[in-house]
Amino acid sequence: MERKNDFIITLLLVFFLSGGAFASNKEKIYQAYIGNRMDDWKVIIDGLEQNKTENADYLSELVNFQYGYIGYCLGADKDKEAKDYLDLAENNLEILENKNYNPALINSYKAAFWGFKIGLSPIKAPIFGRRSIKNVDQALEINNKLPFAHVQYGNAYFYMPAVFGGSKQVAIEHFLLAIEQMEASPAELENDWNYLSLLSLTGQSYEKVGEYDKAKNIYEKALKFEPNFKWIRDELYPDLKTKLKK
Repeated sequence: MERKNDFIITLLLVFFLSGGAFASNKEKIYQAYIGNRMDDWKVIIDGLEQNKTENADYLSELVNFQYGYIGYCLGADKDKEAKDYLDLAENNLEILENKNYNPALINSYKAAFWGFKIGLSPIKAPIFGRRSIKNVDQALEINNKLPFAHVQYGNAYFYMPAVFGGSKQVAIEHFLLAIEQMEASPAELENDWNYLSLLSLTGQSYEKVGEYDKAKNIYEKALKFEPNFKWIRDELYPDLKTKLKK
């Protein structure tokens, strides 16, 4: 009986480390995202953080989930919570960096985290902004086909003042490139909150530059992919249709 129990435990461990548990968490995060249930998201990442190992794939998934939650906190004016989770994410990212895990992805997250720090301390934008650009440039130099790197490049140039070289059009070009790169691997889009987040970001970016028809196309693409995506279905798309009527 003892040997049988050991065998079952071994199988569970193999399942966990091979991606089975990751897939489950990915789906849970996706459902929380499309349903706008960020309390559920928080419960998931808190559990993952509490029970984390130094398995690189586990940590990479966790950093991605923490990245998403930090962005939500900043948007909801929960700066203290955003900082707390940013500290956790940076610690996990440091572990991954020490393992030499996917340097392009590591630099992309560093770029994103500098962007978050700008949100937490706008007065330091000139310093943090340069650091963000440096990291995203390094990421793209290593791997120009990494969608997440193009997303961070787009973010950096979208919010950068034009006097310092910022360009919303350049940003949108990189968002579109990231979409194209993600869609080149359709199987990987299943239960991927990052894809829907990117479509939302691109649609909002088009709205910011007054290209409402293009924003409409993006929102419709997102709803075709996921009809239950509440944020676009109940907020962004209806608001845009009101603008179009005017």
